[in-house]
Amino acid sequence: MWRFSTGEPTVAGLSTIVRHIHGSRDALADVQPELARFKPEVVLDVIPYTERQARELVQVFSGLAERIVVISSADVYRNYDGFRGKAPAPPDPVPLSEEAPLRETLYPYRGYGLPFEWADDYDKILVERIVLGDADLPATVLRLPAVYGPGDKQNRIGVYLDRMSAERRVQMTREQSAWRWTRGYVENVATAIALAVVDNRSAARVYNLGEESALTEREWVEEIGKAVSWAGDVVHVPKDDLPEHLRQPFDFRYELMTDTTRIREELGYSESVSREEALARTVEWERSRRRESERVDRQQCRTDVTAGRNTV
Repeated sequence: MWRFSTGEPTVAGLSTIVRHIHGSRDALADVQPELARFKPEVVLDVIPYTERQARELVQVFSGLAERIVVISSADVYRNYDGFRGKAPAPPDPVPLSEEAPLRETLYPYRGYGLPFEWADDYDKILVERIVLGDADLPATVLRLPAVYGPGDKQNRIGVYLDRMSAERRVQMTREQSAWRWTRGYVENVATAIALAVVDNRSAARVYNLGEESALTEREWVEEIGKAVSWAGDVVHVPKDDLPEHLRQPFDFRYELMTDTTRIREELGYSESVSREEALARTVEWERSRRRESERVDRQQCRTDVTAGRNTV
């Protein structure tokens, strides 16, 4: 097993079996000789964000590896443009298969000033074109859903937990309530990725990942509520009556529900963690994270008070 890393060389539980090669994600060619000595059979790239990164990935590993597996996203679909208010066409029917129409505009985050190093050049459509276009290096493309669970930096559960703790109702428009988005628990998504890595039947294939059934936004909130024994309810409110901070700049006619049949039928994928258990684990992680944050804040407060007393 090999891991290309730009951070510290120790990974918990893997330090004795994983070989680390350190370098820049944007300069793979700099470590090509060391990669060649390792002779990887399959390369998994979890962070190909730009066309240039994908091109260098193919150049470095063509003739060296037997296959590459590349992480993509369901944001490649045309419905994603419509959802963001940039609709070039009416909503495409869901669930979206791997052959569903892709976005007709590129660089979805360019010009938004996002705190993300590659935001202006990010586009998974271009990444997919590059890796699937090299006949000498078969590629597997995995389009991820909205991933939730421990470590979720996008706060997909936490945003609703905050609202549940603040009041007994969660307000949303009727359109948002009925909107569907395919989600995936992080451990289940990892299982699907590992399956694609070890199964050569995935070569030259594109797969949607995620849960088999996509909940509506209302159902999603209600499932979170069950996990925390919330006694409140979801209330439909006209958009103009929503508090300003709850108004969403999205067109909920465009659903992001994907069809995950292909990976289930071709590779035999199924979830190892139920949605109920996944939500329970995620809630516990959120609570633990918040307790730790509160503990750090209290400690900092005590430190500040002590420092203030010492300067008097």
